[in-house]
Amino acid sequence: MTKEEIIAKGRQVVQIEGAAINQLVDQVDSEFAEAVNTIYNSRGRVIFTGIGKSGLIARKIVATMNSTGTAAIYLHPTDALHGDLGMVRKNDIVVIISKSGNTEELMDLVLLFKRMKVVVIGMLGNKNSKMARKCDIILNATIEEEACPYDLAPTASTTAALVMGDALAIALLEKRGFTAEDFAMLHPSGSLGKRLSLKISEIMYASEDVPIVNENTSLKDAIYVISSKRLGTTCVVNNKGILVGIITDGDLRRLLEKTLDIKNLTAKDVMTSNPKTIEAEYLASFALQQMENFNITSLIVIDKKKKPIGIVHLHDLVKLGLQRR
Repeated sequence: MTKEEIIAKGRQVVQIEGAAINQLVDQVDSEFAEAVNTIYNSRGRVIFTGIGKSGLIARKIVATMNSTGTAAIYLHPTDALHGDLGMVRKNDIVVIISKSGNTEELMDLVLLFKRMKVVVIGMLGNKNSKMARKCDIILNATIEEEACPYDLAPTASTTAALVMGDALAIALLEKRGFTAEDFAMLHPSGSLGKRLSLKISEIMYASEDVPIVNENTSLKDAIYVISSKRLGTTCVVNNKGILVGIITDGDLRRLLEKTLDIKNLTAKDVMTSNPKTIEAEYLASFALQQMENFNITSLIVIDKKKKPIGIVHLHDLVKLGLQRR
């Protein structure tokens, strides 16, 4: 094949699979709604099963379901017929994925599921198949053609099943009122989970690590505090401990560009008044957003009385992977 022929073939595959997805739009019908409501009202899990490539698609849909609030497991058809059928309970819902709807192992399973009186949903590429006649609900995943030139390798059919599974999962997510916070609880180690759950109070510098000087402190002593705490900044408070300003490395550089005579200066003479602040219960991702908006590298964390209780630094938020990619 020439370079042009390879590109043409690749585009053809994408077009065929895209057409298969577009065809699904009209196939999401009242039975789809019934499937969503049946799963939502069930007190059990959703059991997905399928042979070969359909089994791989089933595993992916199971992962999506579990991460979006719907308990699901994958059951291998062969293992089911050799003992694993015992994991299915009467309150569970079974979803069988099959292009032909005539696979022998799956037909045997359908009969066993019916005997167990569990609801069987067929995600099928042939709504007139033997299996379709045995299922309680049909999700129509019919396609016009596979992308494979011999119409053999599952391509468009598995794409259609995957999209139908995603539609099912997201419809359930919406019906359950599943929130971003719920998602974060199920993804605590990922950057997304951190953005949605990690609070400033959990990552800020606090207690003795917070650089604080009084507004009447000499600039020389203020510089010592900035250097010793190694955050490139210090909070400035009045005699009541209330935040009145901030001194940063940048403030000091700009000062030294004007004068080297600093021996009579105090923190109040150099500080930036009304610094940007945040409270400890906010999400760390919000702190990052604020720093980006104001082009700063630190935020002072204050309590309800406007007293500094911590500092959150841009570098620490970036290390945690909180920036959006």
